[in-house]
Amino acid sequence: MPTSFLGSALRGTFFLIFGLWWSVRYPLKYLRRKVNVESQPSHGVHRVEFFEGAVKVFFALAGILVEQFIPAGPHLHLYSSKTHSWTDLTPWHFTTMYLFFLLSGIVDIILHTPLKLPLGLDRLSLSMALFIEGLLFCFHDDNDAALDHHLHSLLATAIFAGALSTLLEVFIRDHIILETFKTSSFLLQGSWLWQIGFVLSPPWGGPGWDQTDRSNITFLTMCFCWHYAVHLAILAANSAASRCCNESCQLTFGDIDVELDCGMCIRNGNKSSSRALLPETTLDDK
Repeated sequence: MPTSFLGSALRGTFFLIFGLWWSVRYPLKYLRRKVNVESQPSHGVHRVEFFEGAVKVFFALAGILVEQFIPAGPHLHLYSSKTHSWTDLTPWHFTTMYLFFLLSGIVDIILHTPLKLPLGLDRLSLSMALFIEGLLFCFHDDNDAALDHHLHSLLATAIFAGALSTLLEVFIRDHIILETFKTSSFLLQGSWLWQIGFVLSPPWGGPGWDQTDRSNITFLTMCFCWHYAVHLAILAANSAASRCCNESCQLTFGDIDVELDCGMCIRNGNKSSSRALLPETTLDDK
């Protein structure tokens, strides 16, 4: 499966966008759920998940159209009757991958409509899309190039890790550890797809890295671990920023309960909840 830098970078950007978004959204959701354990998902949360599904559908459709209808693309032709052979299968590999992410986005959207699909179907569809992606990358045509095969094997590791954590979310929903692990796998996929583009098809031109040099394999394995370390640092920084933002909002608004029926504001900060409001003393009472 020949790799172009632009195609690899665009696919990596898709995963980076979702990973960075989740690295902020999931910690905020966890902190707010921790404050009020009995709170149910608000209408705003449903709208966010609906929007995520729409973004997923947009990216997947754009990916399918680009893979099929670029000038060198197959234009939906899979088999050539003239040569009696398959046409270029590389775009079809990526089209298949995008197709399952498209289905995942559609499920995300339908789940928040009156059709009332079973809860967890969105996580299951995303896990299925990731498993299909990993399967396609495991059996791509690397022409016996050791470095190419090693790069995509490392990528498959990140993909299957995300697929497994997402599958567990079907049964253990809203678990911050699973959500964080899934987020880190998406970030790792995104940056590693960029790395693959730089190694195999450098944007400045040239043949790419030496496929026969074993030291390149050793270095890139270490580089894969460095990518993950950087993403863990990003997750920690975004979690800390989310906590500061959440605490700032609580200091500003969270200690005031507005009683609309009597027009009073009761501050709950450090005061005892059993303390009652006393009526003001007037001159007539003296």
